[in-house]
Amino acid sequence: MSCCNENPCPAVSPIVCDPIVIVRDHYVPQLVPVIHPIKVVDKIHCVPVEKHIYTYSEEEVTTGTGGYGGVTVSGKRAKKAAVSASRSRRKR
Repeated sequence: MSCCNENPCPAVSPIVCDPIVIVRDHYVPQLVPVIHPIKVVDKIHCVPVEKHIYTYSEEEVTTGTGGYGGVTVSGKRAKKAAVSASRSRRKR
């Protein structure tokens, strides 16, 4: 027998053990939509507010000999006075 590279034992099949598990955790952000519904309600409240409206009228007053104190009077008396004055002129 030689003493150098020879193994006196016959060759055998290798034994394969269960693997040793090493876990390396990696965290990756995953976006999850979260919906928050908002409902806007417009309420209309009627509030009374005074609005002052002014009206006016115009009147034209003539001055002169035709009226009393610058005011012309129209009516039955004025017409009667005018008619009687015209009749008295005719008689003369």
